[in-house]
Order: sequence, then C-alpha cells, then structure tokens
Amino acid sequence: MFRRALLAACVAALGAAHAQDAVPMAAPALDPQNTVYLDLPSGRVVIRLRPDLAPKHVARVKQLCRDGFYDGTPFHRVIEGFMAQGGDPTGTGEGGSKYPNLPAEFSDTAHFLRGTVGAARSQDPNSANSQFFIMFAPAPSLDGNYTIWGNVVSGMDNVDKIKRGSADDNGKVDAPDRIIHMRVAADVK
Repeated sequence: MFRRALLAACVAALGAAHAQDAVPMAAPALDPQNTVYLDLPSGRVVIRLRPDLAPKHVARVKQLCRDGFYDGTPFHRVIEGFMAQGGDPTGTGEGGSKYPNLPAEFSDTAHFLRGTVGAARSQDPNSANSQFFIMFAPAPSLDGNYTIWGNVVSGMDNVDKIKRGSADDNGKVDAPDRIIHMRVAADVK
C-alpha cells in the first residue's frame, strides 16, 4: 500500500515538475449544430450545447434561437460572483416562450462551474421554459438541482462585462444589457 502511494506521489511530482514543458491538447472541434453564438454589446460568447446532459433543453434552446426569441431580451437578474440570468422577454423574471415548460434533466456528472449555462426555473423543478443563467463562479449547491444545458467555451470575458444588478434587490438590473442575437452556429453564414 505504501509503495503504491509513494509511486503515485512520485508520478504526480514529475508531472508537476514538467508541467511547463507540456504541450496543451487541442480542444475537440465544436459541432455547429450544438454550438450557440450569443452576441452581447460587449462581444460574442460561444456556448457548447450539451445534448448528452439535457436533450430536451438543448432542443428548446435551438428552437428559440431559430425563432429569434432571445434577440433583444434582457439580462434582468445579475448577481456579482454568482450568475447572469436572461431569456425572459418581459424582463420581470416571470416570462417565457409560447412553448410548454420542460421536465427537469438533472445530472449527477456535470457541475455548476464558471461558464456553466443552466436552465432557470421556479420552485417547481419541471418549470424551465426559456430563461437561462451563466455562472460567474462555481456553485456546488446547484448541482443536481438545476438543468445544465451548456458551457461557455469562449467569450467569458464578455459575460463578465454584463451590467450587474442591485444586491439589495436580488440582482434586479435597472436598464439591463440585452442580447443582440442568439443563434445556432450552423445557421450563421
């Protein structure tokens, strides 16, 4: 047992000693059918969709993108160090699309880390519709309680520039930043 632990420690130390010499592995290519371009006033955010985790939510997001639903909608709730929430055409946090709510698609293998995109909902786990949020920081308390449907793969610096809301008013934003366009990459010429 001791030998195995010592060997593991030596391998870890060698790896750490030569980490600066390591060649970074290329990220897998993005599938245009499962990639969303979220254009904000500050620039483009690229989101990799996760149909492996939430196929119904991904299908809905793609449908809403193709409908042009998200264009012009505000980030109505933005909490520093937590998340930015948008996707509500009313800007109240109570609006949604014309489509029915979705059943929860919780995951035991995915986690709410910086850049994770999840489905916003009410107290009812099966009430997600169109609203979503992008994490500024990890939030393990959300793991297994909210549906993850994507991850930001580039442009997180643009997410960081979204106007923050009032801490006294649960992140409600006055004169919020709005989505310019949100499109499935395969549809962008």
